[in-house]
Amino acid sequence: MFKGMREDIQSVFRRDPAARNAFEVLTCYPGLHAVWLHRLAHGLWVRNWKWLARMVSNLGRWLTGIEIHPGAKIGRRFFIDHGMGIVIGETAELGDDVTLYQGVTLGGTSWNKGKRHPTLEDGVVVGAGAKVLGPFTVGAGAKIGSNAVVTKAVPAGATAVGIPGRIIVKTDEEQEAKRQALAERFGFDAYGMSADMPDPVARSIGQILDHLEAVEERLEDMCTAMQSLGSDYQGKKLPDLPDSAFPCSERLKGPEQPVDDASVERTE
Repeated sequence: MFKGMREDIQSVFRRDPAARNAFEVLTCYPGLHAVWLHRLAHGLWVRNWKWLARMVSNLGRWLTGIEIHPGAKIGRRFFIDHGMGIVIGETAELGDDVTLYQGVTLGGTSWNKGKRHPTLEDGVVVGAGAKVLGPFTVGAGAKIGSNAVVTKAVPAGATAVGIPGRIIVKTDEEQEAKRQALAERFGFDAYGMSADMPDPVARSIGQILDHLEAVEERLEDMCTAMQSLGSDYQGKKLPDLPDSAFPCSERLKGPEQPVDDASVERTE
């Protein structure tokens, strides 16, 4: 028991930079108190002391503002940060190293008996105000964004955001680096193309950059093929794009190029 309590205290230090010392954590962290009271209530519950278990659970709710049904199964090093308003249902199951923030609900979507609450595997993080509703599994290492409403399974390592919850697909890091380099050549910051910004416009920009890269590669291959056939064709160097082509840009990679007045007149 004391070993588990020490683990819980250490988990606070690992996940909350505001924690200063063990005495402060022991006395001033209601999330920790709620976990310990739940473990007592759960021990009574599995020994069929149902009413007493519910009374201990109710006491924990009154003291901490965190409601955990005594039938819920919780793993090691469970961390509740802030915690006020958290609700965890009877058939919920949480693995090791799970983190919940304030206002989270692990609830059900039916009144039928049996499994009706979610299962959170090891290392899951659920952001403030999120609702995870139903008898499905959130895979190990997954993240639920703040205020998301998730009613379907979340794969391991994925991130779910929004209402209803949708999975953010993480792009390949190598492909992301190519897109960023190509965007910088064109003189703008592809700010929205990371996996943390699931913007449809950003996805479209990313696909356009992929297309431009493919076009450039095809042109290079065509020039190489022509030269191998004896052509004396020499491709011209592509001009750099001026700042005026991207008015929202804050910077332009490479030296600025003078704008030819004649070309401006033709454009107008």
